[in-house]
Amino acid sequence: MTEALDPDDIALVTGQLGREPRGIAAVAHRCPCGAPDVVATLPRLPDGTPFPTTFYLTCPRLAAAVSTLESDGVMREFHDRLGEDGGWAAAYERAHRAYLRSRSDLAAAAGLEAVPEIDGVSAGGMPHRVKCLHALAAHALAAGPGVNPVGDETLARLDPWWSRLPCADPTAAEGT
Repeated sequence: MTEALDPDDIALVTGQLGREPRGIAAVAHRCPCGAPDVVATLPRLPDGTPFPTTFYLTCPRLAAAVSTLESDGVMREFHDRLGEDGGWAAAYERAHRAYLRSRSDLAAAAGLEAVPEIDGVSAGGMPHRVKCLHALAAHALAAGPGVNPVGDETLARLDPWWSRLPCADPTAAEGT
């Protein structure tokens, strides 16, 4: 599910990223605090660059928590599981197809043509590898539970990243 951007959302995302966002079309998910934590990005950026990462994680706390999982070797664990668990691998393949449909729908809604440079390319290594938990968690949040098993399990392993301070103020100092 996506919702249109308003100037406040753009300002929040800019603060979260520490730079102007590129090619965002909508908020794809909101943190429990109300701030955007995933945006939907057009498949071609304004400068013409193809961009396969349709769902982009913007929340700094969430991104840091996912980075910790990556550094702890969870990507390797998930990748190995793809080779050992046929049901999980099949669900990941379905997530790949769902991601491609979402991108196509987003492009069509924006009146954009297909982007042949990224045809068949989703994100996060789908459907045969696990290489970016950030992209997979973003997809899981945007699509909802049960669509992306790797993203769902990534999120399930995290403590509530939003609980210490409201995320809606990207300038809020931790520990105050």
